[in-house]
Amino acid sequence: MASLYLVGSLDGVTVGGQVSLDGAEGRHAVSVARVRVGETLRIGDGRGTVVVGPVVSTERDSLVLDVTSVDVAPAPSPTLTLVQALAKGGRDEMAVQAATEIGVDRIVPWSAARSVSRWEGAKVEKGRARWAAIAQEASKQAIRSRVPGVDDPVTTMQLAGFPDARRAVLVLDPVGAVRLSAWEPPADVAEIVLVVGPEGGIDGSEFDRLVAAGAVRVRLGDTVLRTSTAGPAALAVLQTRLGRW
Repeated sequence: MASLYLVGSLDGVTVGGQVSLDGAEGRHAVSVARVRVGETLRIGDGRGTVVVGPVVSTERDSLVLDVTSVDVAPAPSPTLTLVQALAKGGRDEMAVQAATEIGVDRIVPWSAARSVSRWEGAKVEKGRARWAAIAQEASKQAIRSRVPGVDDPVTTMQLAGFPDARRAVLVLDPVGAVRLSAWEPPADVAEIVLVVGPEGGIDGSEFDRLVAAGAVRVRLGDTVLRTSTAGPAALAVLQTRLGRW
């Protein structure tokens, strides 16, 4: 019962009811995973609700499950957002996968000044959809009840508008004066945003603009991590600091 499958909605589902799994998820369960009648599955809606129960019927690309339990996980507070700079070589996608497994709640692509990779025209929606698919698959692998959303890409100017009274913005900087492990979240913070630059690093003017808007430059340690590992590592530190790990 380690697998998790996702459906569009579980609104109104209660113990004793039934849930149908079809489409790509149902096809994978029946044709690839070879799920059979009598096996117990987890099915979630990606928004916190997960139902468990035995499979009572299967078709070529669908199945029906009897609901024996319903679990609704509350939304975390504060939420964790990763602003990941676009990067070459699939390193940004590696960051999205690992960050999702670690527990990020929201992912924002960032067109940083030194980003070699660029999303323009039709590439914008294609890139966002690709990251969303990676986040969904990573959530299923980690058996997460909530799938992080993936926003449209932002510019540095738009990112400078993020800091506010209830949103703390932390910019990862290898020479930042504050260690992330020593940073104290404000008591009433609702969202913690981690900003990770591309392989070439964050431009000095970008640092200046973000700090002027209220962001804090933080470092992880004495080594320099690649863009694919910096965000996930920072998220792991925050999960520990928040008492979730």
